[in-house]
Amino acid sequence: MFNIVSKSIEWGGKRIELETGKIARQADAAVMVRMGSSVVLCTVTYNKKIKEGIDFFPLTVHYLEKYYAAGKLPGGFMKREGKPSDREVLISRLIDRPIRPLFPEDFFHEVNVICKVLSYDDNAPTDVLAIIGTAAALQISEVPFTNALAAIKVGIVDGEFTINPSSLDLEKSDLDLVIAGTKDSVLMIESSAKEISEEKLISAIEFGHNNIQPIIDLINDFASVAGKSKYDYVKFSISNVYEVLKQEFQNDVKDVYKIVNKKERNEQLKGIYETALQKHAQNENFEQNVFDMAFKKLQKEVVRTKILDQNVRIDGRNLEDIRNIECEVGLLPQPHGSALFTRGETQALAVVTLGSMQDSQLRDDITGVSSDRFLLHYNFPPYSVGEVGMLRPPGRREIGHGKLAHKAILSILPNIDAFPYTIRIVNEITESNGSSSMATVCASVLSLMDTGVPIKTPVAGIAMGLILEQDRFAILSDILGDEDALGDMDFKVACTKNGVTALQMDIKVRGITIEIMKQAVAQARKGCDHIMGKMLKVISQPNANLSSSAPRIVSININKEKIGAIIGPGGKIIKDICEKSGAKVDIEDDGKVSVFAKDEASLIIAKKMITDIVAEPERGEVYTATVVKIMPFGIFARFLGSAEGLVHISEILDRKIDTLENVLSEGEFVNVKYLGVDNRGKFKLTMKDVKQSDELINKAAWKKLLEGPTKKHTAEKEDKKVNPEMKSKEVPAPSPEKKGDLEKEPSSEKSFIRKILEDF
Repeated sequence: MFNIVSKSIEWGGKRIELETGKIARQADAAVMVRMGSSVVLCTVTYNKKIKEGIDFFPLTVHYLEKYYAAGKLPGGFMKREGKPSDREVLISRLIDRPIRPLFPEDFFHEVNVICKVLSYDDNAPTDVLAIIGTAAALQISEVPFTNALAAIKVGIVDGEFTINPSSLDLEKSDLDLVIAGTKDSVLMIESSAKEISEEKLISAIEFGHNNIQPIIDLINDFASVAGKSKYDYVKFSISNVYEVLKQEFQNDVKDVYKIVNKKERNEQLKGIYETALQKHAQNENFEQNVFDMAFKKLQKEVVRTKILDQNVRIDGRNLEDIRNIECEVGLLPQPHGSALFTRGETQALAVVTLGSMQDSQLRDDITGVSSDRFLLHYNFPPYSVGEVGMLRPPGRREIGHGKLAHKAILSILPNIDAFPYTIRIVNEITESNGSSSMATVCASVLSLMDTGVPIKTPVAGIAMGLILEQDRFAILSDILGDEDALGDMDFKVACTKNGVTALQMDIKVRGITIEIMKQAVAQARKGCDHIMGKMLKVISQPNANLSSSAPRIVSININKEKIGAIIGPGGKIIKDICEKSGAKVDIEDDGKVSVFAKDEASLIIAKKMITDIVAEPERGEVYTATVVKIMPFGIFARFLGSAEGLVHISEILDRKIDTLENVLSEGEFVNVKYLGVDNRGKFKLTMKDVKQSDELINKAAWKKLLEGPTKKHTAEKEDKKVNPEMKSKEVPAPSPEKKGDLEKEPSSEKSFIRKILEDF
């Protein structure tokens, strides 16, 4: 029933296996790739009919993760997975980027790649397996894809390069690098790093490229057994149309590409295109898509030839020149921090918002539940490129660009103990003509320093380009949008003065050598240093104080046994703190209490309420207390949040008090002095010689007590009233029977008082 083909090898201490012929047999190709307990199903389908008039390659790639792969149920109300998560979108892009340049330039048939994670293992990276499985599926399919490629993840753990590190290993790694390539060249790089040197990064790329060679051999061996004949598609020929357009309009296109201003250049170029179209559209054999492809090739050749022959670019710069840069901070009065970064015709406005740890982003996927305290969102509205368009939710490009900037900045943020805030940066791309993602890095760093976030060191970013023609190449610093579209590489580097924090590379050719990459990284370093210098002239270090509009956070470490006292029964105490202060309170299991308030006043109130609860009373100190119970023998008062003590009736005033009725009431505030603990460990309090509030002093019943005689004076007066005869008169002893009854049954009042005191 099944015609199964399976190949496997040992790779990095683990076995990787490719299998086809059992599952998804109606797809044009389907490969199950296994490593450890991770299993990914990669399928390829394509359409033999080409859409009329198409002039681009309609490739779609989907990477899907279902919770069942990790033995989990989806969190939240809906128990079925919805739209792709950011992780799925990013990995879909990761698969697309290395395979796209390996298809023939004139192949315009629809191709659909779907990678579904069937089983997930933290120790075997499914993103790498998905790239390998896709490459194998394309290789054995009818699709004209003939270059075997593979991918690998590289980490640096304890100073050593590691192949496909586990999630736990990546947490302590100085590098998270994914590289994809063919036998001879590198196709794609995606990385984040903790300020590693350029030399070490290049070594990691070489290490990764060397270690994908066994997988490339495995795929070729697999395809030799399971491969199908390649589809003989109809090839497009644009050479005749191109030669005619070149002869008629090459000089006009050359003149247009001398115009520096993007908008003016595009308008002039559009005029040439319409003139050429009007001239050739009447031809009997005219095909719109062939004409468009030929005109685009003319543009491409004009730009590329000028760069390679003269080292002169579209806007007149030489290869390493950076466009003019303007930086500004503190533009917006209400947000907690803001910055505007303008480089030529690319501009990013970054705005920072600070929040509590409760505002962190909760993320739930098959890798587990986690929270992210640093959020960076990138928006690319149509007006940034002078276009009319619909505003839609963030697409793959926006998610990808935002994530790259996130990686570039993450390693320089302060740890949570030094800065216990959730940080959100929103980047609005207000103009775009080349590398808005690296402008996002620069604007974000400026806005963080404007906010007063104590970053470890600033980061700058730059985008590099490449023009590659056989044995000639030119590396371009700070590329324009047209240089990106008409060139062969988009190479983005972010670095501090100490090293690289992020690197991303995409190419349109069939790979580049390590030597070209080394030169690109060295040239990028010079560009980053130049951009950093411009940034630091505006703001050289984070502001010492947060903006007045920024919230305030303080952390208090308490005894874990006091957590319950702060929370209270049913959360009553913590709710009371939040309501009275207007602050948010977050308590961790280790006893760390974070107080988040909109202003200093709210912070002070909440902090005092918490410290009062957890503080230990000091002998002789005066505290404000709340009367919680009134008894004939005194009052019970609560102080320091939850501590309770007894103020005996003899410790209220230096006067005789017969009753406390109408003198004090439950819920009333009094000032008490802490005397210590009795032999039962209970708190003893006094109100004697303690200044009371005006509200209590002005109370009529209290005034009446104060007008009475002191205890000493009362005692002397009572002595004088004593009858001498009464002193000598003997009181008859009770009979033995009566005596026993008294000892067994003391008066009800004495029994009640004794019980209360013992309980206290």
